[in-house]
Amino acid sequence: MIDPVVLFFLFGLLARLANSDLRLPEALYEALSIYLLLAIGLKGGTQLAQQPLASVLPQALAAVALGATIPLLLFPLLTRLGRLARADAASIAAHYGSVSVVTFAVALSVLSQHRLAAEPYMPLLVALMEAPGIVTGIVLARIGGPQRIAWGALAHEVVFGKSVLLLLGGLAIGALAGPGGLKSIEPLFIDLFKGVLAVFLLEMGLVAGARLGDLKRAGPFLVLFGVLAPLALGALGAVVGRLIGLSVGGTALLATLAASASYIAAPTAMRIAVPEANPALSIGVALGVTFPFNITVGIPVYLQYARWLAG
Repeated sequence: MIDPVVLFFLFGLLARLANSDLRLPEALYEALSIYLLLAIGLKGGTQLAQQPLASVLPQALAAVALGATIPLLLFPLLTRLGRLARADAASIAAHYGSVSVVTFAVALSVLSQHRLAAEPYMPLLVALMEAPGIVTGIVLARIGGPQRIAWGALAHEVVFGKSVLLLLGGLAIGALAGPGGLKSIEPLFIDLFKGVLAVFLLEMGLVAGARLGDLKRAGPFLVLFGVLAPLALGALGAVVGRLIGLSVGGTALLATLAASASYIAAPTAMRIAVPEANPALSIGVALGVTFPFNITVGIPVYLQYARWLAG
């Protein structure tokens, strides 16, 4: 049975490809994204409150290292096989080194459908994996170049940008309040989560359909890259998850994070640090190819990776 949230995404994608005038108001899109980020953070925070933070340190360090390493693996492929300019290759690599919170939310929904639990600190790993890949990508773009990076402005944008700030804020509120303290708002942030995610994915289907045209100038290489890269990165994430002792659910989530590509934090950061990179290429492949692939095909594959590794 296909998860309903995936069907909402496909509905939006088909509506856009059919040139429908269906649109969600911009203010509603912003409100839904804020809700999802806060809800993920709150849920993780309440569960994080029940265990010592020090016990999460090895997993947190592994997640940060994974995010920082991914651009180093992808950059040579993009420059040599794809023959992309250094700035464009570094920008795309940075997008894949960072993560997609919406893809993570869909993976949570899939785990729930399969009645699989995951470690309570996984939302913390989402927040930690936002920035390392972006920093690595910027360094790759600037090695040997004369341009200077405004690290202060960049750090502020990454740390206090909407996605990271809302995730960390939700985690902090959930951890301080604890499971009992959030009982009064559970109907909003827990019970309605999947319904709100479905509406958000309807809009993401519309947006993804609009981005498909950006790839025409890139040729078939980036389309192929947008499918094969997440499969390989998902396998890498699953292996790392298994090595650091995650459960099947946790391993599947880490594999999904490794396979996902950012289209919120990374575009903003790269616009500041690497303005010469063409955003149509990076956003086009991340949102036009990898995001739909992960939502419809990739997440079940990453869950299967986790099951295979667990024996």
